[in-house]
Amino acid sequence: MPEADTPKADTPGTGTPGTETTYLRYVALGDSQTEGVGDGDDTTGLRGFADRLAEHLARHEPALQYANLAVRGRLAAQIHTEQLAPALALRPDVATVVAGVNDLLRPGFDADEVCTHLDAMFGALTEQGALVATITIPDLSRVCPVARPLIPRVTALNEGIRRTARRHGVVVAETALHPVAGDPRLWSPDRLHASPLGHERIAAALAQALRLPDSDDTWTHPLPPQTLPTGLRAVGTELRWLAGFLGPWLLRRLRGRSSGDGRSAKRPLLHPVLADRRPVTDG
Repeated sequence: MPEADTPKADTPGTGTPGTETTYLRYVALGDSQTEGVGDGDDTTGLRGFADRLAEHLARHEPALQYANLAVRGRLAAQIHTEQLAPALALRPDVATVVAGVNDLLRPGFDADEVCTHLDAMFGALTEQGALVATITIPDLSRVCPVARPLIPRVTALNEGIRRTARRHGVVVAETALHPVAGDPRLWSPDRLHASPLGHERIAAALAQALRLPDSDDTWTHPLPPQTLPTGLRAVGTELRWLAGFLGPWLLRRLRGRSSGDGRSAKRPLLHPVLADRRPVTDG
């Protein structure tokens, strides 16, 4: 994306990370990770990396307004068809687009097809003047060994994300490249969604990629050493995961159902952001 002239302080910003730009409208598109699954719950409310990134932005621009159009379970095609038009109508200065993990888990996964939808979303948002950011997908098998057959799919999707992002000047937070992404403490018990600490790290990765004030590379740092369960305890952990998460997920797939059936975006309109929430503590 071409370099943009530095806007006046009271003017919504577009263009290049690191310029003195005022972001007044942030819109997040995506699936369950962007919705915030794994960080809070449906009773108390979900937070997630997009909320956390909005809070970071709002600490430096209190006038920021934020919308989150993400819905869990959505495939890349659904995110494109359901969320792009509403996002464009909100005319964001900055947007995040994260899609493809649900596609990875489907038998008919096609990385090129996913990237076709990313290309359309990246192109439309950047052509309207938004600064767009996305992430690469960590190797799921590092947290969930049964996901090892998905490694070639993850590799193909990440290559496509990078290629498509370069075409449109989209900022990429390379969350896939750092060993800490495989630390179980960054993942929720279902091993598919980030934990509160994981969402915090994703937000920090995006903040650094966007070159926001007070951002740095500490999100890449390893956590303190941890003793992992072994023997019967490890077997018990795996059995509980199979019964509590993998089994119900497979049952939904067999029934042709999605975790997002009947759900709508949690924050479909732009609203001000409370910017005084603190990061979670590593450990």
